[in-house]
Formats: sequence, C-alpha cells, structure tokens
Amino acid sequence: MAIRFFSEEIKPELKNKRLIKNWIIQAIINEEKIPGQINYIFTSDNYLIEINKKYLSHNYFTDIVTFNFCTDNIINGDIYISLETVKNNSTIFSVSYNNELNRVMIHGVLHLIGFNDSNNVEKSKMREKEDYYLALLKNLS
Repeated sequence: MAIRFFSEEIKPELKNKRLIKNWIIQAIINEEKIPGQINYIFTSDNYLIEINKKYLSHNYFTDIVTFNFCTDNIINGDIYISLETVKNNSTIFSVSYNNELNRVMIHGVLHLIGFNDSNNVEKSKMREKEDYYLALLKNLS
C-alpha cells in the first residue's frame, strides 16, 4: 500500500503529506475497501488536456482525470490533477486553494472507490462524500 505524489510541468505545494496520506487511507478503509497503490500526478492545464484528449477523447480543460486500476476491493489508480484549474476553481468557488485541492484529491479517490458524478443524483452523493471527508481531514489536523 502506497500513496505517492509526482508532478509534471508544475510543482505542487502540498502541506503535510503524511497527514494527507493517512486521510486518504482512512477514507478508503471507511468505504470498506483496501488501500493499494495510488499515484497523484500534479500537472499544468496543458499537460492534463493532452491526457484528456489522448485517453478520453475529451477536448476540454478539467481539474482531474482518474485512471482506475482497482482489482476486487483493492483501490489502485493514477489521479492526474491540474493545479492551475484547482487554483482557478478556488477563486470561482471562494474557497482556499488547499481546500479545493483536498476536495479534488478525495474526489479522485471516490471515483476509484466506485462513486460517479454523471448525473445530478450522483453529483449530489459525490459532493456529500467529499464534504464528509473534508470534515474528517479537519478533525485529523
């Protein structure tokens, strides 16, 4: 089991990596899954749009692209996050950059666990889970 952080074209300012790793592991365990190998790759908008085009045939900017490599109940995956879009979204939604980054990070994990956000009901459930785990992170701090 490992949670690792990488970057392409842009350097993240991750505070308290150990706390973040423990938080993600706790979220996975809370959802009755087993933590496996999760790689976070922090990127620029341009890098992520190329991933989006190449692998998903989507020609638009996004804050996250998640590749699911889960087997059975073991959570494995690569989570690409555009730090530029996270920063822009933090301004749009009037939240701190760290709060928005944490939301996007747990969002990717929730996708790996099996949550989706393709319709309003799923989006609502996803947001509820994100809020729950953001509150848990505050309690862990």
